Amino acid sequence: MNNLANQRIAILVPCYNEALTIAAIVRDFQTCLPDALVYVFDNNSADETVRIAREAGAIVRQVPLQGKGNVIRRMFADIEADIYIMVDGDDTYDASVAPQLAQQLVAEGLDMLVGTRVSTEQEAYRFGHRLGNKMLTGFVALVFGRTFTDMLSGYRIFSRRYAKSFAAHSAGFETETELTIHALELRMPVAEVATAYKSRPEGSVSKLNTYRDGMRILWMILKLFKTEKPLAFFSIGFFICMLASFGLAIPLLETYIQTGLVPRQPTAILCTALSLFGVIMLSCGIILDTVTKGRIEQKRFAYLAIPAPSASDD
Repeated sequence: MNNLANQRIAILVPCYNEALTIAAIVRDFQTCLPDALVYVFDNNSADETVRIAREAGAIVRQVPLQGKGNVIRRMFADIEADIYIMVDGDDTYDASVAPQLAQQLVAEGLDMLVGTRVSTEQEAYRFGHRLGNKMLTGFVALVFGRTFTDMLSGYRIFSRRYAKSFAAHSAGFETETELTIHALELRMPVAEVATAYKSRPEGSVSKLNTYRDGMRILWMILKLFKTEKPLAFFSIGFFICMLASFGLAIPLLETYIQTGLVPRQPTAILCTALSLFGVIMLSCGIILDTVTKGRIEQKRFAYLAIPAPSASDD
C-alpha cells in the first residue's frame, strides 16, 4: 500500500436512520483503512444513529437540510483530504476493497472511481431498481456521451480536485447523476470497478422510492441537459416549432395557390408565432452555449488549480 503513504483518506458516510448498520460500517472501514478518518454525516435521524456512530469511533457531523445531495455538498465543503471514499450508510457495500480502490485511484491518476454493484441477491438489487438504473444511465449516455454502467452507485472514490470543484446543486438522491455528469462534463479521468453488493440487514429499510426518486433523477438529467448543452436542448424546441409551423402552413399554402385567398387567418397567425418562437429558442441556445463554454472553462481552471492525485515516492 506504498502509493497511499502520506495520503489523507476520509471515509464519508451519509446517514439517515441507519442505527442498525452504522456501527458495522465504521468498524469495517477502520479495519481496512486504519489511518483513515471515518466521518458520519447525519441527516436528521430520528433513531440512535448519532450515538452509535460516535461510540463506534466515527467523527459525527450533522446536516439539517434534508436530502443526500445537501449532505454531499457539506461533506465536500467541510472535509479536507487527498482521497474521499463515499459509501452509503446501509451496509450493502464491501469495505474490504476500499484500499485497492484507493490505490487504483492514485496509481492511475483518476478523479473518480465508481464501485459498480454486482449481486446475485434479488432483494439486494431489485429488478425495478436495475431497470430504472439502466434506463437512466442509457439516457445520460445518449445526452452526454460515455458514461458508467452503474451511474447510481453509492460507493465512489474521489480525488481532492474532484471534491473541491463539484458545485453540488441537487438536494436528494439525484445527486449521483450530478456526480457522474460533472466528471463527464470536464472530461475527467474516471473508471469503474465491479464490487460486491449485498442485502440490507433485517429490519433496515431503504430510503429510496423507486418511482418518486426515479422521476427526480430524470428531471435532474433534463435540467443538466438544458444547463450543460443549451444549444442541443433549445435546438430540439426550434425543430419542433418549425415542423409544427410547416405542417399547419402546407394546407394554407395549397389554398392560397388555388384561390389566392388565406381564409384561415388564425392558423396563419399561429404558424407565424410558432416560427418566431422557434427562432427565439434557437437564439437562446446559441447565446447560452457561448455562456456555458465560458462557465465550463472557469470550472476547469478551478479544477486544475488543485494538484492531481499522485503516488508516493516512499
